[in-house]
Amino acid sequence: MLHALRGTTTVLDLAAAEDGAAREATDWALRSSDPVPVSAVRLLPPVQPPSVRDFVTFEEHVEGVVRSVDGATGGGVAPEWYEAPTFYFTNPHGLVGAHDDVPVPAGSSAFDFELEVAVVVGAAGHDVDPAHAGRHVFGYTVLNDWSARDLQRREMKVNLGPSKGKDSATTLGPWIVTPDELAQFRDEEGFLALRLAASVNGDRVGHDLLSNAGWTFEEMIAYASRGTWVRPGDVLGSGTCGNGGCLAELWGRRGRQDPPPLRPGDVVRLDVEGIGSVENRVVAGTDPAQLPVVPRARPRSRRRDRPQGAGESS
Repeated sequence: MLHALRGTTTVLDLAAAEDGAAREATDWALRSSDPVPVSAVRLLPPVQPPSVRDFVTFEEHVEGVVRSVDGATGGGVAPEWYEAPTFYFTNPHGLVGAHDDVPVPAGSSAFDFELEVAVVVGAAGHDVDPAHAGRHVFGYTVLNDWSARDLQRREMKVNLGPSKGKDSATTLGPWIVTPDELAQFRDEEGFLALRLAASVNGDRVGHDLLSNAGWTFEEMIAYASRGTWVRPGDVLGSGTCGNGGCLAELWGRRGRQDPPPLRPGDVVRLDVEGIGSVENRVVAGTDPAQLPVVPRARPRSRRRDRPQGAGESS
């Protein structure tokens, strides 16, 4: 059952609130608002984040995807991966709910899902100490980093990105689970040993433990805040888990697109122990022929001065 917050209060407001204020708002909702069945509503993303950082913390995922996306034959992990929890910024305007349809990005024929868990930041922080970063955790949710692998492959050859291959959609949901609810799953090294599973059309294609990540969420928060700020509501994705957390990892390991890329009608379900499930149907996207043509870069001279007469007023 769901309960409405008071007035115009949002989940982002609760993330930014002092602990006592957040508890008071929650108690009011449970006491004073009528319960609504989950089946009677459309679940939107549980927070509208100021920013979304997506990390890449699973070594096994990197091994497989390097072969698939970069075309590398060795599939090795770059030594730099082990030095810091690398991340990229993705599109906070592309979030979709736990059960929303997800269109195939225009021009893509290699659409993929990515099974992740995200942490939602509560208290703001700058240069956060990893030992104290738990104070900055508001809660956890499921994240699906939908990926157009063919677009990603092209743009990353420019040594920048991923960008357009990633920003069409990101599932966030179904809700945010507070740290106390997951305390039983925390191991002695501070990792959350949650079971993760992914299926396409009812067939399981991957499963893993969240504790197989190379860094804890506290370490991700600390790194994200190095030399800058993390703010309430910021979302930090764990990166895709291994052992079939996405199709591209399996493509890289098998040397072929098996299972095939996602197509309209496919249903992707991600399950995270202790948090919940998201399930999205893939639908047809916009036909590229209906979009404005993006011109190729035009050959340019490398002159350093304007042609004579250009820019002169009469």
